Amino acid sequence: MSHFRLTAAIAAAITAGVFLQGCSRSGSSVDAASAKAERERHQAPDFALKDADGRWVRLSDYRGKVVLLDFWATWCPPCKIEIPWFIDLERKDKDRGLAVLGVSMDDEGWDVVRPFLSQVGVNYPVVIGDDRTAESYGGIDALPTTFLIDRTGRIAAVHVGLASRKDFEDGVERLLQAPAPGSGDRASVPATTASTN
Repeated sequence: MSHFRLTAAIAAAITAGVFLQGCSRSGSSVDAASAKAERERHQAPDFALKDADGRWVRLSDYRGKVVLLDFWATWCPPCKIEIPWFIDLERKDKDRGLAVLGVSMDDEGWDVVRPFLSQVGVNYPVVIGDDRTAESYGGIDALPTTFLIDRTGRIAAVHVGLASRKDFEDGVERLLQAPAPGSGDRASVPATTASTN
């Protein structure tokens, strides 16, 4: 995964609503996108990647849930700021239908990811990403890059770089409150497989 030897941005202080932009390949600043209207949402590409126990994890397994899909790395300072927020969200909203899923883009794989997960106490599934998965999501040029996916498997928002905790909490809450698929609002959209390993 040499494509993901991204240049780490120097960590700056968080001030009055201004947040670290992230670990970017180009070093250019990026803004978190706001939630898309339902008609503008596109299907999130499916993937099959292995977790730390060697079990296959597929995005399509989470259909019917709101998914927070986080592309991150252990060497990325902004990623380390967000992960505790995601731990809290998973703990607080799992029973309401939220699923947090981490995709590590560390070149060293489980050798560095396992100890980090244990140290931080990550309580949600994490898989090791690959070039194909990143490319299916439009190319991951900065870390963290986090997708909020609605219950029908469509991308409702994308945050590139470090967003605020409130952005994530508000986005998740809006998606959790939306009518569930098949509740008379709209039919479930079939899954699209973009990447399997």
